[in-house]
Amino acid sequence: MKFISSPMKLSLALAVSCTIILLGQTSIVAGPGTSRQLINTKSSNTTITTVNFNVPTPPPEPPPGGRVLGGAKRGTCPLFKPELTALVPFIKKADSTEDVWGLTTAAHPTFWFYLPLPKNWSNQVEFTLQGEGDKQIYQTAIAPPKQPGVIGVSLPKNVAPLELNKQYRWFLSVYCDPEKQSPPIYVEGVIQRVNLNQAIAQKLEKAQPQQQLEIYAQNGIWYETVTILAQLRQKNPNDSKLQAEWQNLITSIGLSNVATQPIVSQ
Repeated sequence: MKFISSPMKLSLALAVSCTIILLGQTSIVAGPGTSRQLINTKSSNTTITTVNFNVPTPPPEPPPGGRVLGGAKRGTCPLFKPELTALVPFIKKADSTEDVWGLTTAAHPTFWFYLPLPKNWSNQVEFTLQGEGDKQIYQTAIAPPKQPGVIGVSLPKNVAPLELNKQYRWFLSVYCDPEKQSPPIYVEGVIQRVNLNQAIAQKLEKAQPQQQLEIYAQNGIWYETVTILAQLRQKNPNDSKLQAEWQNLITSIGLSNVATQPIVSQ
């Protein structure tokens, strides 16, 4: 399965800074980033500290490409507002194409999306992960939630782990034709697994979830940053400060259109 990305007009609301990936040593070195707040919910007295999220520079060749939004109406698909959205950083290039790109340290990461489907949706939703040469690594049908909202799609433990420093392409596709005769709406991007250097890994071992969130964010590891924050929100659904931190994080990568949407994954 292979799709061709189309240009989209969306400004990037995040200062981009370089995270240097030393592929030979499989380590990450953090650079300066955009300052924002991290919420610490270790006790009932919520405290706030400063965290930097650094967006890593995508590889130049081949560029990741991709599409962060589901785009306009396609085939039999209705026009959703907000539209299907991948919760991942993206870089808008001079030719109006995008690089949709993020790093993980996990062998089996979780991918996050805003799914705009109504509760009576009956057509297929598919998540696909591809390796080199468009080789299919994993594909699964996604059961739509009872309401539009943010979902997490985890790579199962029985699937081969992501290999270090290799790029994998993912898709989330929504089919509006039961027979799949019409093109779906979809989002697409690239993920790469890396190792943090030993000093940072040791800090993570001793850290609480809120501190881990800060460390991952400072080192440009998107998938762990968003997953930890989503889990904190799910454990503390009435914490308004966690909700504000989530909105700030999602808005900072240029996706304010879905920043206030609920997390509906179980």
